[in-house]
Amino acid sequence: MKRSLTLAMLLALGLAPSARAATEADYKAAYATAEAASKEAAGLRNQWTVTVSTLAAAKKAADGGDFDRATAAAKEAEALAKASIFQAASEKEAWKAMEIR
Repeated sequence: MKRSLTLAMLLALGLAPSARAATEADYKAAYATAEAASKEAAGLRNQWTVTVSTLAAAKKAADGGDFDRATAAAKEAEALAKASIFQAASEKEAWKAMEIR
């Protein structure tokens, strides 16, 4: 339950709308942060495929000049990557509780 609540909070924070229009600089900063988190998740061998597709959607939106949508997608990808990192850390020891003894 605690893990589900933490995951929900991470996703909600990543999807919170901004009050002003995003600029290209906002997008680039959000994308760089999301990409770094995604690479960290990949290093843990727990990168979610939805994170990769959300990063691609962010890049596509930015290429089209829609920086609001691109920034939102990049922030969503960051939240997904952080959730996958959290999952990797929690599952690192949790599997032992399921082992038949």
